[in-house]
Amino acid sequence: MNYGYIRVSTDKQTTENQRFEINKYTLERFIVIDTWIEETISATKRLDERKFGKLLQDLQKGDVLITSELSRLGRNLMQIMSILNSCMEKGITVYTVKEKYELGNNINSKVLAFAFGLSAEIERNLISQRTKEALARKKAEGKILGRPLGRKSHKLKLTDREDEIKKMLAKKVSYSAISRLLDVHRLTVAKFVKERNLIKT
Repeated sequence: MNYGYIRVSTDKQTTENQRFEINKYTLERFIVIDTWIEETISATKRLDERKFGKLLQDLQKGDVLITSELSRLGRNLMQIMSILNSCMEKGITVYTVKEKYELGNNINSKVLAFAFGLSAEIERNLISQRTKEALARKKAEGKILGRPLGRKSHKLKLTDREDEIKKMLAKKVSYSAISRLLDVHRLTVAKFVKERNLIKT
C-alpha cells in the first residue's frame, strides 16, 4: 500500500499545497497513492493522539509512506529520527518530496538508520550529563535535593487546599481527577483525605 500523509498545524492552513506536491512527485515516479491521511493537528501532540500514530502502527513491510517534508512527521529532530528508524526496521519505504529522501532497504538508508540511532544515544547521554551537572551545582550551593520524605511531603503539597478538596469530593470528583487538578500523585490525595478525615459523601 502507498500512503500519502499530509499535516497542517491549524485550520487556517490548507492541505492543498502538500497534496499538490505529493501528487506531482508520485506522478513523476509512476507511484499511485492508495490511501491519503490528512489531519489538522500540532506535531507537539503525542503520536497516539494523531492519525499518524495509528498509521505507523498499521504500516506493514513493503508499504510506502510519502510526505511533503520531514517536519510533517514529528515535533523535533529526535522524534523524526525515531519514526524513520522504526519505519526502516519494519521494511517501510519513506519518501519526502522537498528533501528528496528515499529511505528504504538500501545501504544509504542503513547508514542513516545508524546515524539516527547514534544521534539518539548521544542526545540521551547529553541530557543525563546536563542533569547530573545541574544536581551537582545545586548540591554545591547547599540546596536540598529531592522532595521531602515521609508524611511531611504530601502535607506540604496540599497545605491550605483542604477546603478545595472537600468541595471536589462533595461533587463526587475522583481522587485521580483531583490529583491531576492539583498536580500531585493520586496516592498523595488519598493519604491526605484519610489523614484529614475528608470522607467522600
